[in-house]
Amino acid sequence: MLTLTENASTVVKTITEQTTENDSAGLRISHEGNDALQVAPAEAPEGGDQVLEEDGARVFLEKTAAETLADKVLDAQVDEAGAVQFSIGIQA
Repeated sequence: MLTLTENASTVVKTITEQTTENDSAGLRISHEGNDALQVAPAEAPEGGDQVLEEDGARVFLEKTAAETLADKVLDAQVDEAGAVQFSIGIQA
């Protein structure tokens, strides 16, 4: 199953708190074809989503995205302008 770095957990929690008003909200990762993944805040998981909770961060994984990311680690960085960049690595 996908794991989150400490940075990713912090960023996911921050994005969720800033963009939603629901305590059960999270960040949803979905597969959008052409091997592209889409990341967006979501009030709740959609039917069939796998729910990942780490250190208070909630991530909802669409079925194909969950399969693609099963052995991966999600990291996140915030640049000086406040833009977030997510990166995916292989679990050690």
